[in-house]
Amino acid sequence: MTTSLTLPFIACVLAALASRLVLGARQIAHVRAHRDKVPAAFAGTIPLDAHRKAADYTAARMRLALLGAIVDTGWLFVLTLGGGIAFAQRIATGLAGDGIAGGVLTIALTGIAGALLSLPLTLASTFGVEARFGFNRVTPGLFVADLVRHALVAAVLLLPLTALALWLMQAAGEMWWLWAWGAWALFSLAMLVLYPLLIAPLFNHFTPLADPALETRIGALLTRAGFAARSVLVMDGSRRSGHGNAYFTGFGKARRIVFFDTLLCSLAPDEIEAVLAHELGHYRLHHIRKRVATTLAASLALFALLGLLARESLFYQTLGVSLPTATNATALLLFSLVLPVLLYWLTPLSSYLSRRHEYEADAFAARVSDGAALSRALVKLYRDNASTLTPDPLYSAFYDSHPGASARLAHLQGCLR
Repeated sequence: MTTSLTLPFIACVLAALASRLVLGARQIAHVRAHRDKVPAAFAGTIPLDAHRKAADYTAARMRLALLGAIVDTGWLFVLTLGGGIAFAQRIATGLAGDGIAGGVLTIALTGIAGALLSLPLTLASTFGVEARFGFNRVTPGLFVADLVRHALVAAVLLLPLTALALWLMQAAGEMWWLWAWGAWALFSLAMLVLYPLLIAPLFNHFTPLADPALETRIGALLTRAGFAARSVLVMDGSRRSGHGNAYFTGFGKARRIVFFDTLLCSLAPDEIEAVLAHELGHYRLHHIRKRVATTLAASLALFALLGLLARESLFYQTLGVSLPTATNATALLLFSLVLPVLLYWLTPLSSYLSRRHEYEADAFAARVSDGAALSRALVKLYRDNASTLTPDPLYSAFYDSHPGASARLAHLQGCLR
C-alpha cells in the first residue's frame, strides 16, 4: 500500500544516493588527476610511488563504497516497498508467534539477511582491495572466526535490548519511548566501560607496553597533561592489517591508551609521544564527553520522533506496509531503515565539528609535547596508510572527519610559531 508521501520518500532516498555517487565520482576524479605530482608540502617526505599508491588505493576503496551505496539503497526498497519486512514477519510469526519473541526474530532475520547481502562486499574489500595494496593480513580462517564472534556478540547484546524495547512499547503506555531511551542510554554508557574490558579482548590481544624508555616518556607526558590512565597497552593490529593507529578508550577506571603494534614499529619515540598527546587532547578538551552528551540528546529527540511515528498509520503506509500487518517490530525496523537517509544530510555538520576537534587536539599536543614530532608522525602515517594527500575539496568538506593533510600540517606549523 502506498500514499501520496511514498513518492517523496523515494525521491529522498534517491537524492541521498545521487549525492553519494556524485561526491564519490568527484573524489575519484580529483585524486587521479593529482596522482602524478606530490603536493609541494610533502615533496621531500612522500615519494611519488607512495603518492600514486595512495591515489589508486583511495579510488579503489571509493568504487567499492559506491557499489555498496547502490546495494544498500536497493535493499532499503526491498525491505520497505518491496515487502521484505512483511515476508520476514510471516516467517518469524510462523516460528515464534506474534508476540515479543516473534518481533525479535523478525528484526534478527532482517539483520541476518542484510549481513549476508553485504558479505560479498566485505570479502571484496578484505581479500581484494586491502590485499592488493598490501594491507590485509586476515587469513580465511580468521575472517570466519571474526564473523562468528561478531554474530555472537551482537546476539548477546542486541537481542535482549530489542526484546526490552518491544516490551516497553507494549507495556509502558504512550511514553514508552522515554523509557526505551533511558534503557538505550544506560546500555551505551555501560558499553564505554564493558567494551575495552570484555569485548575488545575477544578480537585482539592487549599487552603492556614493554619498552621501559618509551614507558617513562609516556609517563612524563601523562603527568604534564594531567591524565591518569589505568594502563598503556599494545594491540596486535598487525594480525589483521598493516594500517597503524592509536586510540583512547574506556570510561572511569576502564580508561586505557592503546597503540597498534604497527604504529610502534613505524614511529620514533618522540613521534609516538606526540600522537598520544593528540589523543589525550580529545580527553582533556572534553571532546569525548561532548560527543556522548550530543549523542544522548540527539537520541532522545529521535526516540520521541519514533514514539510519534509509531502511532501514525501514514508512517507505515508511506513505506509500503499494510496496516493490519504492522507491529511494534515493524515500527522499529522502518525507523531504523529510514533514519540513515534523513541523517545523511547532517553529515557535513558532523564532519565539520569533528575536524574542529582534530585541530584543537593537535594544538593541545603542540603545547604539551612536540608539534614538529606530531607533524613528522602524521606524514609517516599518511604514507604508511596510503592516505590521499589530495582529496576533492567538496567531498572532504562533506565527509572527512579529519582535516586534509595539507591544511592539518599548515595548522600545526601555525601552532609552533
